[in-house]
Amino acid sequence: MFKGTNASAGIGIGKAAVIKEVEMVIRPDKVASVETEVQRFRGALADTVAQTTVLRDDLATKVGEKEAEIMNGHLMLLADPMLTGEIEEAIKRDSICSEYAIETTCTTYADMFASMDDELMQQRATDMRDIKTRMQQVLQGIKPVDIASLPEGSVIVAKDLTPSMTAGINPANVTGIVTELGGKTSHSAILARALEIPAVVAVSNVLDHIKDGDSIVLDGSEGVVIVNPTDIETEVYAAKRNAFLQEKKELERYIGMPTMTKDGEHIELVANIGNPDDVAKVLQYDGEGVGLFRTEFLFMDRNSMPTEEEQFEAYKKVAVGLSGKPVIIRTLDIGGDKEIPYMGLAKDENPFLGYRAIRLCLDRKEDIYRPQLRALLRASHFGQIKIMIPMITCLEEIREAKALIEEIKGELDAEGIAYNKDIQVGIMVETAAASLMADVFAKEVDFFSIGTNDLTQYTMSVDRGNEKISYLYSTFNPAVLRSIRNIITCGREAGIMVGMCGEAASDPMMIPLLLAFGLNEFSMSASAILKSRKMITEYSREELQAVADKAMSFTTAKEVEDYMKEFINQ
Repeated sequence: MFKGTNASAGIGIGKAAVIKEVEMVIRPDKVASVETEVQRFRGALADTVAQTTVLRDDLATKVGEKEAEIMNGHLMLLADPMLTGEIEEAIKRDSICSEYAIETTCTTYADMFASMDDELMQQRATDMRDIKTRMQQVLQGIKPVDIASLPEGSVIVAKDLTPSMTAGINPANVTGIVTELGGKTSHSAILARALEIPAVVAVSNVLDHIKDGDSIVLDGSEGVVIVNPTDIETEVYAAKRNAFLQEKKELERYIGMPTMTKDGEHIELVANIGNPDDVAKVLQYDGEGVGLFRTEFLFMDRNSMPTEEEQFEAYKKVAVGLSGKPVIIRTLDIGGDKEIPYMGLAKDENPFLGYRAIRLCLDRKEDIYRPQLRALLRASHFGQIKIMIPMITCLEEIREAKALIEEIKGELDAEGIAYNKDIQVGIMVETAAASLMADVFAKEVDFFSIGTNDLTQYTMSVDRGNEKISYLYSTFNPAVLRSIRNIITCGREAGIMVGMCGEAASDPMMIPLLLAFGLNEFSMSASAILKSRKMITEYSREELQAVADKAMSFTTAKEVEDYMKEFINQ
């Protein structure tokens, strides 16, 4: 039995299809004519763009526009004049072959992205390496691995699956995915979840123990892989698979049901999204709105700032698509940890404690914040948009942002442009300072949304991406739980809505505690909504008070987790 990271839920049973890409030898070979070589590179670039477009269109048809955005990211990289210009410049300057120019240029960019303390940019490193390999394969006449034609019942086993390889999977024939590399947030894991294929990633040295045709059982919910299982093991996991599929089918009956506790309190169950195309998934899983729309996607993968009009159209599309359901849109949360060349941001020594989010936006009101706020206000005429300000640490930031919003309202009035004059403005509560000042902040804003990912990180002073100290990163730590309870209490006492948009909002062991604390709104990935609705409807807040009191009496994260695990499993 091998252990890895549970990347996509479900049970996979089938025969191993070991995927190994042809190894390429890339040498700094000199070329006789740089002009001829530049044309050779341009031809390979055009072919790679054509391949990627086919993958993108196929993925959009097979899964949805949201998932196809990953391949759109590849197309944007391939169309980036800075990248292609540097490759051509390397060919001309050093009279070297295209393969080597691509290798050095793309690797430099990939290493830069990989060094950033941001999951999104680390994924960009994977994308850069993917397009590098595919351009080189075109140049050397190597056909990419044909995953699309794998036989039925295949379990893909690979060192890593690039986004382009994952995009080519036929989900009817692939019952599971196992890789040595990757993580829960890698693009290949995201696509596996979208394709509803069970996946276990980061399984150390698994390729040393699996060969083509081996029988494989994997549990994508627990991160377990069994090679050549016994008959009894196969039977056990076949039963688990049937139970998983049955539960999934049963959850469909919660579509259209109100999210109501047993004692009759309505809970708002909404979704986190990253771009307008995600609205389709929110509606598919019967989300009651959007609790977090991350606007960063509008600013990434481009060479200039998005205009007010571009932003307006994106926000309007979400508002219209949700037909009046609430949409909380977070203003730009970006900083020195995300490389956006056109913004001219200096690299921070400690980006998570540096020049980012509201600090950046208030400092650059004219070119960044004002256009975004104008776009948000204009779009509010088309639906129930609410504005959320991230990374708040002091009262002055709230008041300055609200003053700017009021100033822009005056401009729109003078221009005769319609907007929601009663638009709500809230804050993301994700810092220790915001938690400690929650009673004061609650009197200044219309709502709170707790960002547990950062709140845990800042409360525990632990970088959640650092494996050496990951044992400290737990939302169940009593310090974090006390902080969450205090935020909710302060918000309820002030009569404002308190939501949560961090990972904890969909954690089955956390939901009972959050209900007992009095959380009004739970925001999560769309696919988690029905399971969370089922769970919420099975509890009354009153009966959970004793559970929460007991949990809060413990002094370590492990004690809390063990207790909540026992409670959930009863």
